[in-house]
This record gives sequence, structure tokens and C-alpha cells, in this order.
Amino acid sequence: MIGLTSKEEPRWVGGVAPPPELLNATGTQVMELECREQPACLRKLIDAYRSNAVIRAELKTFRELAARSGAVLFAGMGASYCSAIAASILLQSYGRLSFTVDAGEWLHFARSLDNDIALTMLLTTSGESAETVELMRSRSDQPVGLLCNNAASTCWKLGRNNLPILAGPEYGIATKTYTNATAAAIILASEMLGIPWEKDAEAAVESFAADVDPVFALRADLESFCRGAANIEIVGRGSAYGGAIMGALSIREMSGFRAAAHTGAGFKHGPNFDVDESHVAIIFALGRTAALANRLAEDCNRRGGKVVLISTVEHKHTDLLFPVRIGEVPEPWEGITSLLVPQALTLAMVERTGCRLPPRFQYGKMEQ
Repeated sequence: MIGLTSKEEPRWVGGVAPPPELLNATGTQVMELECREQPACLRKLIDAYRSNAVIRAELKTFRELAARSGAVLFAGMGASYCSAIAASILLQSYGRLSFTVDAGEWLHFARSLDNDIALTMLLTTSGESAETVELMRSRSDQPVGLLCNNAASTCWKLGRNNLPILAGPEYGIATKTYTNATAAAIILASEMLGIPWEKDAEAAVESFAADVDPVFALRADLESFCRGAANIEIVGRGSAYGGAIMGALSIREMSGFRAAAHTGAGFKHGPNFDVDESHVAIIFALGRTAALANRLAEDCNRRGGKVVLISTVEHKHTDLLFPVRIGEVPEPWEGITSLLVPQALTLAMVERTGCRLPPRFQYGKMEQ
């Protein structure tokens, strides 16, 4: 995003002017504020998706559209791409063909496959990104739905079937918008499958809210443990892979430190071979593949690498292992809870070295 000239009308993030008290806040201050707002935003979204008549009607429409022949495609970029992964994982787990793709790649290289898609769901926080706007404009008669956090956006105005992310304006990196978009996508996938989601959503938001303070209290120790690493690699499987990508984006955008995300299998058969004492891996030992993640952590430690292990059970702290226990949630809600530790580490890194990403209050010109 870039600044606007004085002749242009301001396009405020989220479609509303920011509170005056935030205009002088630092990126670090905004990040902590918005991280801590996540549980309340999740609660607001879950309540709305349970009871709001307009949203319930849209969910019914999407369930009917998804019943058509063909795959259910989720498309987004950056944090929006990460947010969709849990939904496609849930659909796949129940035998429904579904994929998450990069919206820009789909726009330029895969439009010839549109007729094979039952429903395309576009995820976008701003609703103004050039690729997603073009996908909306060029959709023809193909069913395209929208998950968006900006009801004043171009995409929202072009959309026929829209669902809100309800995260409110967000001025730093994706925190509230990632967690809310992931939750909305999981609920949407559950509605498509005709399975109940309310109980699992309640358990997830309660666990997430309970973990925020304890995890963020560890942030200075996390940063000290990771300090001196040549890079940081974040490893997750299933819906937690979305949290791994988002965690790496958070570290890179806010601190400028090199971080990368991998699936467990991708890490095992690639980066694992260069693990040494300069290496730190953040590994999510969550869900049905937790045992595989534990073995990967042990392998990294044998090679001399450090591991931050996020798990739902207790592990012994060593010079090479920093365990963080979080609450257990039903699959695929670990796509949300997995992100807390990378968020806490990111905050500690920028508290120590400074934040390279200032708050953004307006959308600039969106270009491909």
C-alpha cells in the first residue's frame, strides 16, 4: 500500500475513518492492540453467523451452490490465502473436493478451468486488491462468492453473494482479519457439508481467549531462545499450515527477519537436511499428525537445531527445545490457535529491534 495524494478521497481501511488516538501509534503498539482484540472479534463473528438472518440466508445459498458438480475453490492472496486453508482441509476431510489457490495465479493461469468449479470463494480483507477485483469483474455466469472485511469496497459492490469478516478496521499486519476470516471460512465449509459447527466454534474461541495472555507473557523468553538464528522456519500440517504461513508473514513483515513456512512432509524431505546449530524451527504438534510433528522436533534437536514446539501436552524445556502448551481444539480450528505463538514472537522481536511496518490507515493504489 502507498500513500494517497491530497486530491484523492481517502479510502480508509475497513471503510471508516480511524480513531484519532491511533493516528500517532507505533506499529508495535498497534500490533499488540489488535492481537489482543482477536478473541472479542471472533466472538462477534460466531454470534453473527449463528443468528444474523442475512448471513444465515447467504450461507444457505452457498450450500446450494456448493452442491453443484465440481470442486469448491477458495482463492486469496497473502493472509487471505492462509485463511482459506482450514476450510478446504475440512471439506477434503469429509470427501468433498476442494482446494485453496493463490488468486493471482488463478487469474493469470487457470481461468480455463472455471467450468470445472462448482463454486469459487474469494477471500479478501480490503476488497480492493487488483487481482480479486478482476476476478470479480470477469466471473461471467460462474458462481463466485466473497468473504470480505470491507463493505465499502469494490469487490463487495461487485459481489452477488457476500459474507462479512466482521473484524473491524485493522491497521497493522493481519491479526483480527486472519482469525476472523479463518473462522468464517470454517463455518462456511461446515454449512456446505451440513454438519454442526456451533459447539466446536465455542470451544475454539474459549480456548483461544484463555491462551492469549499466557502465550504473550512468554514472548520475551521466546525471542531470547530464537535470537541468533540464521532464519526461522515454521512447520504445520493440515489447517495449521495456514497458521504457519501467516506466522512467517508476520515475522517478515514486522521485523524484516527471514522466516519461511513448510508443511511437515515438505520440511522433512527438504530443509530438514540443512538443520544445524544456526537453525530454529517452530513446529505445530497439533491435531491428528501431532506424533509426526513430535518426531520431526526430535530429529531437528538431534541435528543441533532449536525447536519451539507448540503442543496440547506438556514437554520438558531444554537448551534446544522451547515447549509451549496451548488448549486443544476440534479440527480444523487449530488453524486459528496455532498462530498465537508466532504472533507473540513477532511482537517480542519488534519490541527489541523496532518495527519496520508502520500502521496503515488508508488503501493506496492496488496494482498487480
